[in-house]
Amino acid sequence: MKSFIGMHQVVSADDYIELALGTPVELWLGVEGESRMERAARQDAARDILADHPHLVDDVARVAAEAIDAHLSELSVVPLPRPSARRGSATRAVAA
Repeated sequence: MKSFIGMHQVVSADDYIELALGTPVELWLGVEGESRMERAARQDAARDILADHPHLVDDVARVAAEAIDAHLSELSVVPLPRPSARRGSATRAVAA
């Protein structure tokens, strides 16, 4: 079965994200092995987009929250270990 958003065929999860954001994911995350010049150009383009669309950050947060809410039951939550009392004592000793 094929998925479409408007006239655009969605092939991957990145396609959904790109269509939701209106920009390619790589613009914000970069690509492995990009040069300093490529990174600077990408960041300049991102700054220009944010300047033209100041609501984009809120839209991205909304899309992320909706995705998390929609797939909450599928997400794994791993509890973080609590710091030991001993570790806290060592920190206090170093700070003093």
